[in-house]
Amino acid sequence: MALALAFILDCLSKILYIMCMQTTKKGKLEYKRDEHRVHLIVYHLIWCPKRRKPILVGKLKDRCQELVEAKCKEKGWDILTVTIQPDHIHLIVRVWPSDSASEVIKELKGYTSFFLRKEFQSILSKLPSLWTRSYFASTAGAVSAQIIQEYIDAQKGI
Repeated sequence: MALALAFILDCLSKILYIMCMQTTKKGKLEYKRDEHRVHLIVYHLIWCPKRRKPILVGKLKDRCQELVEAKCKEKGWDILTVTIQPDHIHLIVRVWPSDSASEVIKELKGYTSFFLRKEFQSILSKLPSLWTRSYFASTAGAVSAQIIQEYIDAQKGI
């Protein structure tokens, strides 16, 4: 009983924390402020399907994007850009100071793999796991976010 109560209180405190957090300027990469911190933490993350198979197309791509967006919303992370190519995903995401890049990747890979493998069994049953164990992570500030976006656009052929 005490464990359940502690869990509920922890969840409520996180919800209140997310609701109370404010940004100095909406829509820009400005510092976020909360009761004890001022921060601007943005990661550029890239990860690939196992064997870099070009499977992220059509309905699977759309569903993958929905799942990434849902998990980020659940965790209170702001997606600045998500680009899904047939053989990899680029994500620029703004996170909390307590969230490491490896934690963000772990959450997103685990969540998307769980649901995509259930919903697209015929496609994904041939792969031993959906995602490779590797990933790319880089921090991105207000200046470099534009450079990263240009790089992603160049890969898309824009």
